[in-house]
Amino acid sequence: MQHHEAQTDGGFQLLRNINNFQANPGPANAVPLEDGHAARDAIDRQMTRQPFLVAEKLSFHAANGTTLLQDISFSLDEGAILAIAGPNGAGKTTLLRLLSGSEVPKCGDVLVCGRNLKKLSARERARVIAVVSQQEQPDGRLFLSDYVALGQIPIQTDRSNQAHAEDIRRILHITSLTELAEKRMAVLSGGERQRAHIARALAQNPSLLFLDEPTNHLDPDAKGRMLSLVAELGITVVMIVHDLVMIPEFASHVALINATQLAGFGPVNEVLTTDRVQSIFGVTYLHFAHQGRLIPALDIRKSEIRIERNK
Repeated sequence: MQHHEAQTDGGFQLLRNINNFQANPGPANAVPLEDGHAARDAIDRQMTRQPFLVAEKLSFHAANGTTLLQDISFSLDEGAILAIAGPNGAGKTTLLRLLSGSEVPKCGDVLVCGRNLKKLSARERARVIAVVSQQEQPDGRLFLSDYVALGQIPIQTDRSNQAHAEDIRRILHITSLTELAEKRMAVLSGGERQRAHIARALAQNPSLLFLDEPTNHLDPDAKGRMLSLVAELGITVVMIVHDLVMIPEFASHVALINATQLAGFGPVNEVLTTDRVQSIFGVTYLHFAHQGRLIPALDIRKSEIRIERNK
């Protein structure tokens, strides 16, 4: 893959060469990380004995004492796709941040392959976990290929430059971004940028991917294509999904959060029921037969709202 020469603007320097990271991988007193292959072998051994992702009595409070999440516990096996859903303000984003290690729980623990996230450094987490948040704001002057390559920084010393370049080409292909590789981020559409964010996360070669509302601001067809991509990655995925009707098609498990608590967790067909959806979201959850499949739908009706007008 060709890397583009950096540009400067008021002291700002874009990516000149991602390989510079090799020359300065971290502080001299940093704890050495495990070799990438050794780390994955350790994970494989752990997988035979325990769940892949475990939340143990997670609770979190805001600085003013407001409870944002309380007593969340569940476990998830490797390869599962977990959709987190719930009303606005229920605690979905807080849960995602705790599970990914972006926020440290004051109470409870998160374990990935038996390792407590509290005991892992940010660089160690980056070798296993990738996160795509809603706040992704890459500089528009970056070329898409260079932006995606930034994801390889945590694993830069694991492979040769040629192997990394080949992996970027593979990732651009599976995310349908090859033809856009030489485009600058500023000219990409919303859907293209979202795929670029996921491609950058995949460049970390993660075992666990977190997505904060990956279909936000996308049209219906783009939502389907985005979630189809996620479902075919072959790794464990945890994502916040607002469209309940898309969960049965693209997720294996669902965690329903309501009023900061876990209101349901398990396989989608067992948890996403008519009664539970009505209780949590206040709408009727339906299924319609279509072309040999049951298509989920929500009965959302116009509410009677009285508007007082000034005379």
